[in-house]
Amino acid sequence: MEYAKLSRNELESIKAELEKEYNELKAKGLKLDMSRGKPSKAQLDLSTDLFNMQLSPEEFMIDGIDARNYGTLSGLPSMRRLFADLLGVKYEETFIGGSASLNLMFDLISKAYTHGLLMSEKPWSQLEKVKFLCPAPGYDRHFAISKSFGMEMIYVPINDDGPDMDMVEELVKDPAVKGMWCVPKYSNPCGIIYSDEVIDRIAALKPAAKDFALMWDNAYCVHEFDGEFIPFRDMLTLCRENGNENMVYEFASTSKITFPGAGVSVMATSEKNMEYLLKILTVQTISYDKLNQLKHFKFFKDKQGVLDHMKKHALLMKPKFDVVIEYLDKYVKPYGVAKYNHPKGGYFVSLDTMEGCAKRTHQLVKEAGVVMTGAGATFPYGNDPKDSNLRIAPSLPPIEELKAAMEVLCVSVKLAAVEKLLG
Repeated sequence: MEYAKLSRNELESIKAELEKEYNELKAKGLKLDMSRGKPSKAQLDLSTDLFNMQLSPEEFMIDGIDARNYGTLSGLPSMRRLFADLLGVKYEETFIGGSASLNLMFDLISKAYTHGLLMSEKPWSQLEKVKFLCPAPGYDRHFAISKSFGMEMIYVPINDDGPDMDMVEELVKDPAVKGMWCVPKYSNPCGIIYSDEVIDRIAALKPAAKDFALMWDNAYCVHEFDGEFIPFRDMLTLCRENGNENMVYEFASTSKITFPGAGVSVMATSEKNMEYLLKILTVQTISYDKLNQLKHFKFFKDKQGVLDHMKKHALLMKPKFDVVIEYLDKYVKPYGVAKYNHPKGGYFVSLDTMEGCAKRTHQLVKEAGVVMTGAGATFPYGNDPKDSNLRIAPSLPPIEELKAAMEVLCVSVKLAAVEKLLG
């Protein structure tokens, strides 16, 4: 029974029913949070042993380094080797940071503005215009970084296999286009994996800007919750093979593996880029938290230890995503008022309401006591050209709360659609 095929009288009747159902839900006084991709308490508890570790004085020594002391700016070699193995890059291409890869991304863009990147003719702050490609729906915090530096953000549509590469290849002919944000595996929020063809075309880009920065945010590289681990391609090697050795900066972290507030992050880039950046970083800091790096290494030991740990996360995550899809399949799909993805990893479900209905849906959800990321947040400048996309983040709430939140969302999606159809 697709709403768009119904008569006006039928829609009026359905609207009255939906309003009654919505008001009953609203009267419950719910206070539910589906706003961001936060691990649940049960997920955080999986890593409790990491901070219950009791280390003897001898154990603080690793790789011939006392983790308690100054120095070792690039990070403990053992942790660098572990991340290199996870990402499939060379040890020499890794740099270990603090708890958030977002901080490393912001810091890199900041250095581009204050000092310029390796291939820059001058710092970006001295340029008349800096443009950045923003595939969307995408990660709102990427766009926030660009906005904070006054970049001109250029919207690039995301297809089922990644960014619209015809558009990207045309846009990079402009020397003012200095980079592009990418989440290549289980992208935020669409949950897609970039296809081999898209990845090959990105690696082979010929930007007019010599200092074009491919921001390769591999945040969900090991975050399967349905099925076995899916290997991913090494973008650093692909860029090197295409003569773009210094174009890519890859990022990852343990934020959604151990503790978002106390994890370990990594940046991987060419050895030449690394040498250049370390000269600036050595003025900025002596080192990041090596004791935290040490504990993480002892906790995981190797790549397989990380993958085994992620299977424990999967057991907690899959039932929640199953609830989201079950509710959408049962209470939204039959009425033809929304489309949504069916991810097998990552942290989000991307929901596209009927065009022109996302803001109204979000308003209804909010007034009924459910907090979600704002409509439009997944687009640069918060401007969703179709006003249709909403991001569902099911990881934090317990199952029963998630079901209650999904009930509110499904009714709100339908009510907003009926209102739109009635004009």
